[in-house]
Amino acid sequence: MEILLIVRFCCNCTYALLYKPIDRVTRSTLVLHDLLKHTPVDHPDYPLLQDALRISQNFLSSINEDIDPRRTAVTTPKGETRQLVKDGFLVEVSEGSRKLRHVFLFTDVLLCAKLKKTSAGKHQQYDCKWYIPLADLVFPSPEESEASPHVHPFPDHELEDMKMKISALKSEIQKEKANKGQSRAIERLKKKMFENEFLLLLNSPTIPFRIHNRNGKSYLFLLSSDYERSEWREAIQKLQKKDLQAFVLSSVELQVLTGSCFKLRTVHNIPVTSNKDDDESPGLYGFLHVIVHSAKGFKQSANLYCTLEVDSFGYFVSKAKTRVFRDTTEPKWDEEFEIELEGSQSLRILCYEKCYDKTKVNKDNNEIVDKIMGKGQIQLDPQTVETKNWHTDVIEMNGIKVEFSMKFTSRDMSLKRTPSKKQTGVFGVKISVVTKRERSKVPYIVRQCVEEVEKRGIEEVGIYRISGVATDIQALKAVFDANNKDILLMLSDMDINAIAGTLKLYFRELPEPLLTDRLYPAFMEGIALSDPAAKENCMMHLLRSLPDPNLITFLFLLEHLKRVAEKEPINKMSLHNLATVFGPTLLRPSEVESKAHLTSAADIWSHDVMAQVQVLLYYLQHPPISFAELKRNTLYFSTDV
Repeated sequence: MEILLIVRFCCNCTYALLYKPIDRVTRSTLVLHDLLKHTPVDHPDYPLLQDALRISQNFLSSINEDIDPRRTAVTTPKGETRQLVKDGFLVEVSEGSRKLRHVFLFTDVLLCAKLKKTSAGKHQQYDCKWYIPLADLVFPSPEESEASPHVHPFPDHELEDMKMKISALKSEIQKEKANKGQSRAIERLKKKMFENEFLLLLNSPTIPFRIHNRNGKSYLFLLSSDYERSEWREAIQKLQKKDLQAFVLSSVELQVLTGSCFKLRTVHNIPVTSNKDDDESPGLYGFLHVIVHSAKGFKQSANLYCTLEVDSFGYFVSKAKTRVFRDTTEPKWDEEFEIELEGSQSLRILCYEKCYDKTKVNKDNNEIVDKIMGKGQIQLDPQTVETKNWHTDVIEMNGIKVEFSMKFTSRDMSLKRTPSKKQTGVFGVKISVVTKRERSKVPYIVRQCVEEVEKRGIEEVGIYRISGVATDIQALKAVFDANNKDILLMLSDMDINAIAGTLKLYFRELPEPLLTDRLYPAFMEGIALSDPAAKENCMMHLLRSLPDPNLITFLFLLEHLKRVAEKEPINKMSLHNLATVFGPTLLRPSEVESKAHLTSAADIWSHDVMAQVQVLLYYLQHPPISFAELKRNTLYFSTDV
């Protein structure tokens, strides 16, 4: 009876003891240990003593400052080891809004936690929002999945604005450091940058990841990467192959488990660049050229394609997609892509089997779900990729081997506009020379690409934003340069993203930007004016100052971009998205001016980009004159465009 009273006292007070001085908990643990040592195994109180001792030991381990940093486990109710398998920050949709959570996958339970707000100098703690024993966790099939809670998507132009602000703040921080500015000013800038990066991280993910507790409630996360979704699903399914039992954690057990998360976590900081130390690599800024050659290792013939992802502002985004190679075990794509890097450090390649079965629709996003056959990731080592030569490699994924090549072009190199030596072509040739030769105010290449996009690509999701296959773009470039008679036939058969990419490449390779080097400083000053009337007068005056071919081509492009934006509900390309794509191409500083002002790759990326986008956006929103009206003006046109 005396033993039983002591045991009951210890168990009833365990929760309270968690908040008592450490020495009292230690003494109680020693008492429990001695009681257990002298209690027969078949005694009815023996399991209760075991449970009380386990809880006390877990608590002491969780608060012990001299804990072994390699410890990766706590003890389960059965006395078994509960190991942490995976953890990371995910965006959860809760009560119709986005919440940043730290999710912990243990060997038998998935726990969703939130970092508590603590005062400066105090240890961080987690608050458990919910947990699901893996024995009770299921992934709803598309047919069983309920409609997703309505979550308002964050406007793309606001996401782009955040990126611009982050880049501008990075530039300011670098300048402050170079000028040995006050630490307070630098910390203030870093705080602003963190706030914008946090909002970007919270509002950018769109890929749904739903899990369900077989006892009732469903939970929805939004991820930025299909790679990440696949990782979480595979890790959970691997653990579920073991003999798992359902259980319910007591309040004390949940407290201990949640308390252990701080010590066990492998991901310590929210994935934003402002959390990095100053000596960490800032990543690569510029263009990564990737050729996806071929793949081997498939056991059955399938319709196969690959996608490419790179990290940007702390999260991964899909940047390119190969064509589908049908009914094969050895696809050979040999497709080249140009991917813009924004402080990127990793490249991911995912290989999919294309599904054409319309019954397999994911109700979370109304898309047919393609099967991931393999995935892999490589670090973008600056010493490797900045050699200016092609680097060929093989990435292994689930028994599948994908061969690819890559090379990197820095941002400062991309500012160079090298005139073509062959003035008989159109790429790299002054627009005035091309239009005079063609006897037209708008170059033929611009008119034909615009016509083809409006004919069959104006409703294409991500038109002008999704990369076209570089080899297709180069083929179109060669045909236009040679003025081949088969241009129209080739355009009609070409992938629409390649045609859109050809149009962007034409403007990028002009010997000087469409809005000219001479007027660049004036455009930057004009867009910064705060008085609306003064801004309008300045911007209209600058536009009229352009040479006729530049002006009319610019207005022709504006009319086209406005028509594309009218289909925004379908193609997801707003005026701001289009301005973000074309602004830095049509209006950029000359190479000489860039070298005079910029000191780093990050500066090169951020310098005046926001202003360049704002200039184009201003004209899209305040059209000076419609192209149709301009076309009717015989002062401008001697021949039809």
